[in-house]
Amino acid sequence: MTAVAPPTAEPADIAAHAPEARRALAALTRAAAALDYRTAELVKTRVSQINGCAYCVDLHASALREDGEDPRRIDALPVWRDSPFFSPAERAALDLAEGLTRLHGGGHDPAAYAAARAHWSDAEVALIALVAIGINAWNRYMLATGKEVPGLEP
Repeated sequence: MTAVAPPTAEPADIAAHAPEARRALAALTRAAAALDYRTAELVKTRVSQINGCAYCVDLHASALREDGEDPRRIDALPVWRDSPFFSPAERAALDLAEGLTRLHGGGHDPAAYAAARAHWSDAEVALIALVAIGINAWNRYMLATGKEVPGLEP
């Protein structure tokens, strides 16, 4: 029997106690790398906003800015449905990712998959789903480990 540590309020140290699981999560993320970079980062940012993962929102919005993304598009992600800044293909990807994040509707929306397939190949639709699955897992990982957003430089 494993000795149980005394109760603590510290977050879980998953990397130290389950390194193989963390590596598997990283491998899941790498598997989706074939998807268009900007679309993947838009999906990661939007899903992280929904999940309330400040660390991942900061990380992926920063990656978009560094890649030259228009700041107005990043700012408009929470209201992408009402914004003129996103292409039909991006809208389909964001809609599919949101459906896979907000599970109260069942997670599988045939209309979202059909809309995505109007703009993306079957392989790309699978990658969009995989990006959404991966970032949902990373959001929960970051929240479970208590990872905080790095502070701003003075």
